Formats: sequence, C-alpha cells, structure tokens
Amino acid sequence: MADTELLRRLRWLIATRAILGTLLLGGATVVELTAPGRFPVDPFFLLIAFTYALTAMSAATLRVVERRRWLIDVQLACDAAIVSAFVYVTGGITSVFSSLYVVPIVAGSLLRHRRGGLIIAAMSAVLFVALVVVQFMAADARLPVSWPTPQTGALPTASVAQYIVALNLFGYLGVALLSGVMSESARTAGVRLQRASTEIADLQALNQHVIDSLPSGLMTTDTSQRVVTFNHAAETICDLTFQLAVDRQLVDVLQMPARLVDELNEGLRKGAARRLEFRYRRADGREIDIGLTATHLETPGGRVGYLITFQDLTDIKRLERDVRLQQRLAAVGEMAAGIAHEIRNPLASMSGSIQILRQELPLNAEQEQLMDIVLRESERLNTTIRSFLAYARPQRFAVVRFDIRRVLQDTALLLRNSSEVSEMHSIEVDVKGEPLWFEADENQMKQVVWNLATNGVRAMPQGGRLRLAAGYDDRTQQVMLTVQDEGIGIPAEEIDGLFQPFHGTFAKGSGLGLAIVHRIITDYRGEIQVSSRRGSGTLVSVRLPAHAEVTT
Repeated sequence: MADTELLRRLRWLIATRAILGTLLLGGATVVELTAPGRFPVDPFFLLIAFTYALTAMSAATLRVVERRRWLIDVQLACDAAIVSAFVYVTGGITSVFSSLYVVPIVAGSLLRHRRGGLIIAAMSAVLFVALVVVQFMAADARLPVSWPTPQTGALPTASVAQYIVALNLFGYLGVALLSGVMSESARTAGVRLQRASTEIADLQALNQHVIDSLPSGLMTTDTSQRVVTFNHAAETICDLTFQLAVDRQLVDVLQMPARLVDELNEGLRKGAARRLEFRYRRADGREIDIGLTATHLETPGGRVGYLITFQDLTDIKRLERDVRLQQRLAAVGEMAAGIAHEIRNPLASMSGSIQILRQELPLNAEQEQLMDIVLRESERLNTTIRSFLAYARPQRFAVVRFDIRRVLQDTALLLRNSSEVSEMHSIEVDVKGEPLWFEADENQMKQVVWNLATNGVRAMPQGGRLRLAAGYDDRTQQVMLTVQDEGIGIPAEEIDGLFQPFHGTFAKGSGLGLAIVHRIITDYRGEIQVSSRRGSGTLVSVRLPAHAEVTT
C-alpha cells in the first residue's frame, strides 16, 4: 500500500473513532439526563475519555506511523479492548454495543489487509468470550476475588448464551473475511490503476517529447481556427510562447495575408490539404519565410478542427537563390572567356588608332572633343571588361595571415579622401583594440570591403553615417564584417537579385561590384546577408571562416 493511501485510511480511522466517541458521549449524556442511573456513568464516561485519548495519540503518531507500522497494530488492539470494556459495563452478553467490534475488524482489514482483519477478529472473539465467562462466573460468585459485575437484568440460560456467543463469533469472522476480500480487491485494483496511470503518464510524456522534438512547427486548432496546441518548434520559429499563441486565431498568430487566408479556407472546404508560403515577421524584427501545410484533424467522432504544420524556409530559400545565382554566374563565366578577348583586342586596336589619328591629323575643336569622347568611352568599356574578367575567370589566391582591422581602417581612410564623400558624410570604424587575425587573400578582402563601403556611400547622396565593423565569433570560429549605412535602403523585392551581374542601381560603377563580392565570399565558404528598409538604411553582414578554406 502506498504511504499516502495508508495515511488517508488512518485519518479516516481517527475521524471514525472521534465521531463514535462523540456519539457515545452525547448518547450517555442524554440517557443520564432523562433516566438517571440507567448506565454506570463513571466507567462509561471514563471509557469515552480513553477513546478520545487514543484518538489524540493516533493523531500525534501519524507522522511516524509510516516507519513504525507496529503502532497501527497497537491502536487496533486498543480499539478492541475499549470496545470490550464498553460491552462489559453495558451488560456484557446482553449489551447493545457488541456490534462495535465490527469497527476495529474493518479497520484492521483496511489498514493491514486480510491478515490484519482476521487477527483483530480473533482478538475480538477471545475478548468477547472472556468477558462473557467472567460475567457468568461473577454472577455465580465463583471468582476467587471480588469482581465488578455489569448492570444487567437476568442472564440468559447457558444454551442461549452459547448461541449468542457463537452468533457474534461467526459475525466477527464473516466481517473479517468479507472486509479482507474487499480490501485485497481494492489493493489489487489500486495497483492496476496505479500501473495504468503510470503507463498513461509515460505515454503522454513520450507523445509530448515526440511532438516537442519535431523540427517543424506543429499546432492544432478547433473548428473556428482558434489555436489549441503549439509545440516547442513552433515557439522557436515564431518567437512566440504557447501562452501568447493559445486561444488566438490562426491567421493572427501566423500573420497570414488576407489573400492566403481565403485560399486556405477554400482548400480546406474542399477537404484537401493546402500548402502555402508567406513572409512572417518575428518579435525580434527579423523576417522569415514560412511554408505551411493545413489539413483537417480527423478523430473517430469526426472532424474536430485543423492540423497545421509549418517550417522556417528562410535558409532553404536562401540556398535556392544561391543555387540559381550560381547557375547564372556559371553561364556568364562560360561566355566571359569567349567574348572578353574578342572585345578587348578590337577595342585596343580602335583606341590606338584613334590616338594616332588625333596626333597626326589637323583637327578643329569639335573634332578633338569627339576624339576625346571616343577615347574616354573606350577606356570605360575596357574597365568594364576588366571587371567582368576579374569576376568571371578563376582567381589566384595569395593566402596570408593579416589583421582585418587594417583593411577596414585603410578603406575608411581612402573613403574620407574620396571625391564621393562630402562633409555631410561620417565614416566610422568599430573594432576592438587587440589584433583580429584572419587568413585570406588581403587584396580580395580589401576589394570586398571597398565595394560594400562605396555602395554604402552612394546610397547616402544627402550624407549620413557609414559604419564599418569587424569581430570574431568564438562559438562558430568565424570572422564577422558588417557595413551599415543610413541611406535610401533597398526594396525587399530587389534584395534577391542584388548580387547578380550588371544589377547596379547607381550612376557610377559597372554593376559588377556586388557580384564580385558575392563570388569572393562564396569561394571562401562564407555567407553574406543583407537586411534593409526603405528610408532607414542597409546592413550588410559577412561571415567568413577564420582559417581560409578556398574553393575555386
């Protein structure tokens, strides 16, 4: 028997003993007031006092009875002795209280099971037989000493007395057997119930662990699409706790656009699962791509709601964009080798011929201006082709160990003295005091920082602050470079194509700067991310392994 169950039954025994003592006290008081002398008042009230004393002792030992089970046997024996005293002083064999033996017998069965009930029943039988024998011997004055005789009328004949004793003994034994069987059945049922409860709890815990271990967000809703459950992955993806998500509408929790809500409801009405993709803004301000699948939640009783699974597709989308970009870049690279020389060689011949003609022919002012335009445009075209070749052809890496802070400081110094930077611009470098060592091609890193920084300056035609920063992530062992401006920003729909060749949006430049940056970062197995908002500026973050692992 579990300790908690034992204590509960002991408390019931204590309460029953107190109630019986109170009833006996009240009954004796009423009898004494209405018919004085009917009961031997002094011993009766003394026995009631013993009953209360035993109740108090039981309550006091309740905390230690789990470790000292023999105290239960002592209490039950005391109960049987007190009942015997009540029976003796109220008439012995003719007492109306002989049925009180049932209380300690049942208590013994409940507390000590069948064996305990039979022991108390045997003890009660011995006590009852003993008090009857003493009663008859005292009535015949056959006791060797003076013995108090209970107040009673004429004693029954020997045969009647034997019948009464046998009937009581049979009753005590029957109560012990019946209560013992019920106690054993209750104990067995309790064990089975406890085992079943444990198995159910383990199964529920396992189910919850399985649900919380899913990498995908999982939620269920009722038929009105109010959220009922929300697993751990859903909390992580949405940056939203279960308490904030439960009992809210699905469309509000996932910030679904009205167009997709109509599409989802239309698909669910047709009974088919629906797959949707949309953008979601987390509480930390970061926007992610979510892929959602919704279907009906079926139970044996019918449809009770909807089952929603969703995933964070941000990294997958980025990889898809990178793959598409790499495919386009590969195609451009294949064409570059074939057309570059075909363009540069005639261009060099044309430029040289124009220079000779300009020197040898007598030209007026307008003709000289035209010649200058041709030469200037030829040089611009040659610069574009040179950048294009630098982007498209395989690069040679001269990997050295250098302090990345020097690259940022040199870039900032060059920018401050550039014609594109005015007094309204502020160029800041945010690095720590100790060296930040990095293994890579220093010239390529300068090209990366320079291209990102010049784009940041060009995005601030009215002036603003350009911040160049570098740091080291001990957890991932990566070097982090960030370039942040306060410029015009980039529309969200244009960020995906930002690193495509000839995607430049500024008047100056060839449109290959960011494509070259992406090529270099990719060759170093790095990552580049862009976050921007119109009118608030742009933040470009570059993460590179501290030790160069170049892929070409």
